[in-house]
Amino acid sequence: MPLRVVVVDDHPLYREGLVTAMSAMSDVEVVGEAGDGQEAVRVATELVPDVVVMDLHMPVLNGIDATRQITAGLPSVAVLVLTMLEGDDSVFAAVRAGARGYLLKGADRAEIARALHAVAHGEVVFSAGIAGRVLAFFAAGPGAAAALDPFPGLTEREREILDLVARGLTNAEIARRLVVSDKTVRNHVSNVFAKLQVAGRAEAVARARDAGLGSSPLSP
Repeated sequence: MPLRVVVVDDHPLYREGLVTAMSAMSDVEVVGEAGDGQEAVRVATELVPDVVVMDLHMPVLNGIDATRQITAGLPSVAVLVLTMLEGDDSVFAAVRAGARGYLLKGADRAEIARALHAVAHGEVVFSAGIAGRVLAFFAAGPGAAAALDPFPGLTEREREILDLVARGLTNAEIARRLVVSDKTVRNHVSNVFAKLQVAGRAEAVARARDAGLGSSPLSP
């Protein structure tokens, strides 16, 4: 039986190209597609495919959160990430969310075909350059567990503030929540932006959400 695949990407032309390429594979059947993470979860739940090919940077619900929901609710479904994002934070966030494969959008048809079958059979697949970095992290020994930390350079307080920034809170709201001064929050936010090497709040939010921050329920 052919592999049943759902294709998820918010760019219609690219998604259409993927669907066409995969439909041409003799042992693959594209059974559904989606243009955002929320729709991906719905389609995957409805169709229960063998593999979901998942972009990460999408509207409504990002690919990391969609992957987490799909793998938690449908453990038999493999998620293969296919994205432009190649930073370590995105890679490890996807792995933590349950993705079994991570390819970059430069992958050719043969590489995608091999990856589809590999993840469907329980294997883990990474693009060549990414695989080398992942192996290097884990070869580092016991401290390699930190590899699953998407922002190892941040302090615990800075990570807490980045999580609140990712939830859309203003500096003043963060200050009230943490019972600190606005100036203290501003200093922490500046340090976070500098460590992440981002130009501003929007880019920081995008990085944080791609890494899975700002998604769990906010405690009272």
